[in-house]
Parts: sequence; structure tokens; C-alpha cells
Amino acid sequence: MEARHLRYALALAEHRHFGRAAAAVGIAQPPLSKQIAALEQEIGARLFDRTPGGVFPTAAGEAFLGRARQALAEMAGAALDAERAARGETGRLRLGFIGSALLELLPPLLGRFGREHPDVRLQVHEMSTARSAAALLDGGLDVTIGRGAPRGPGAEDLTSVTVGTDRLVAVVGTGHPYAGQRSVRVGQLRDQQLIVAPADQEPALRTALRDLLGPAASALDRAVEARDVHTILGLAACGIGVGLAPACLRVAARPDTWICEVRPRIDLPELVMSFRAADRSPVLAEFLDTTRRQCPGVSARLDGRRRG
Repeated sequence: MEARHLRYALALAEHRHFGRAAAAVGIAQPPLSKQIAALEQEIGARLFDRTPGGVFPTAAGEAFLGRARQALAEMAGAALDAERAARGETGRLRLGFIGSALLELLPPLLGRFGREHPDVRLQVHEMSTARSAAALLDGGLDVTIGRGAPRGPGAEDLTSVTVGTDRLVAVVGTGHPYAGQRSVRVGQLRDQQLIVAPADQEPALRTALRDLLGPAASALDRAVEARDVHTILGLAACGIGVGLAPACLRVAARPDTWICEVRPRIDLPELVMSFRAADRSPVLAEFLDTTRRQCPGVSARLDGRRRG
């Protein structure tokens, strides 16, 4: 039994005449008669009464036709679902990101993607750059946003593109001597209690800080570690020390903190979006397309890396 047999039976029930039903389904009358007879033989019951006044479904035929309509509707729905999935309109996207990506990059990007793809199930996980990179390589995530490109075994199988840049700022509580200053110099950080992201979670950031702070880098060895920018802000507000964080921190600034520029300017590792180069998921392709349209300057870099 094939889908065409179901359509033949439904056409015959609708037109109640072999000739008209055959014309409706686009075949000649003799083949239609043979197909219906073969269908009845396969089922083991007469589906239609052939009378001089027309062709009418039997009780068995009525039962069969009800299921046939459902089956064809399910098949049409399955085809539609497959088409939508192939276009990236349905499915799942697993995103891992560092907390600071929520300050500027992700709200407009995920908002736009959600509006344009309401039936895609978006699974978001805040995690460190190191953890999200490991999950991406293991297949537990589809795309990540972290500070610096993933490194280590398997990183050569990833595509990574810059989606944001930032600079280092210092944040202190309003009772700190630096409060009210527009900037602090790197050398002034040497004797301060610093608050920074953990080295094992954000290795690229910690390495960059150690290299760029130069003589003041020894302060990192006794630094208080904070998992995200909100914790850095909170600890600074408590008077624990001087927080070092990306300048996008200003978006989440608290009234009991003060943010200073660091001089000379220190550029942080780039904010990087990474995904498996061999991943041909339609949902991922749609997310990358949304990123192209939402983030100025990303399109050329993303297209260049995809071609490579």
C-alpha cells in the first residue's frame, strides 16, 4: 500500500464515479479500477459498492477512508516539518557564552534570532571560555562566545571569528581612593588588591593581563578571583579591591562603584564566536546569518573563515 492508493480511494469516495475520479487523480479509468481492486484484495475487504447509480463506500470503506485522510495529513505534515527543519526554522541551538557577552552583544542578537525563528529551541549556558570550548569540541554545544579563540587539541577543527573588542577598565567602590578619578595608570595597580577572572576559566584574559601589566603583574598572584563581571562589580562595591574587567562593564554599573580608564590603554583579547567548521546544521547557518546582519563588520570575517 502506497500513498497514491490512499489518494485514489479518497478521490473515488468523493466523485463516486471511476471515470471522474480517474480524471481527478490524473490517470486513466482502467488503471484506477485495477488499483482499487488490488487495494481491496490487500486489505481483505470490499471498500466500495459498485452500483448503477454510482460507487459508494462500504462500512469497511468508511473506516478505511477515515484513516487514509489522517495518514495523508500526517505525511503532508511530515514533509512540511522536514522542509522547515532544512530551512533552519525548527530544531535546536546550544549556545555557551561568557557573562560579559550579555552586556552588549547577546541581547540584540538573541532577541532578533528569537523573533525571526520562534520555533527554534534555544538552549543557553553561561560558562567560562575554557569550559565552553571543551563542550564545543565534545559536541555538547553548537556555538560559543568567549574571550579569545579556543586553543589546544581539536581547535584546528573549529571556525572562530571576532564579534567584539574591548579594553580594560578598573572598577572600585565609591569609598576607594581612586573613586572620582577619570583614569589610573598601570603602575598604580601594583600594590592594589585586584579582583579578576580565574586563570583556569579565562586563560587568554589572564595571560593578556600578565603580559600587559608588566611590572605590576605580580599583583595577579594574590588577586581575588571572581567568576563574572557582576561579581567583580559586587566585590568592588564591598571595598574588597580594584576590579579589572572589560569596559562594557559600564552597562551594568552600580551607583556604589566608580569606573576608571586604565592608562596606557590595554586592549583585551577579542570576543570570539566559535563553531565546528564541519557543522552543516541549518539552524546554525541561520544563527550565523543573523549574526552577520546584526553585528556590523562581522559578515566579511565570518564569510572569509567559512570559505577557508
